[in-house]
Amino acid sequence: MQTVKRVSELTEEARATFYKKTYAHLAGAVLLFILVETLFFQIDPIVNFALSLTQGYLWLLMLGGFMLVTSYAEKLASNSTNTQMHYLGLLLYVVAEAFIFIPLIFIAMQMAGNGGFDILNQAAILTLSLFTGLTAVVFMTKKDFSFLKSILAIGFAIALGLIAAGILFGFNLGLWFSAGMVVLASGSILYQTSNIIHKYQEDQYVVASLGLFASLMLLFWYILSILSND
Repeated sequence: MQTVKRVSELTEEARATFYKKTYAHLAGAVLLFILVETLFFQIDPIVNFALSLTQGYLWLLMLGGFMLVTSYAEKLASNSTNTQMHYLGLLLYVVAEAFIFIPLIFIAMQMAGNGGFDILNQAAILTLSLFTGLTAVVFMTKKDFSFLKSILAIGFAIALGLIAAGILFGFNLGLWFSAGMVVLASGSILYQTSNIIHKYQEDQYVVASLGLFASLMLLFWYILSILSND
């Protein structure tokens, strides 16, 4: 039985192949997200249902449901030896992201009016630019950012607590919270990219792309939030 190696143990050519597969799947996930999001906005009942979940405790339930789906998708993508399950996990996560993005994109379009698509394009460009820069830092330095794991865990726990408090007590978290979440998302990108170099095994390119996609979409969410509130 052939032993599966970590990416860090592979030859340079094999590592390059792993990186290409990972980022190809990431690009595919982004494209699928755009297609699913576009489809959702063509179906009024889905849009209305998503918007109805933004009121009070219902938003907490929606976030809780999203976290459960996320956890299940990650398990499918990482724990199964069946490649089809890996893809099912990635697909499930992309669809969940597209659904939870409906209210934010709807609000951005409503607030910006005819400039709604301009805001989406600006947010996408800023997100991809920052993502590319952070990725370049990791690949150029080869630094292991695994030390960020505990920092990110604490940061996201505090963020979830603030979000829950904001929903329950009816206060706006404001621009500084979104800016802080951009910093957290950037740290998550550093961490996930570092894992690609140092942690994952050569057959885990799908789960590697899922981790990157999750961090990328978190960054996009809060950059879009900032631009929508200008």
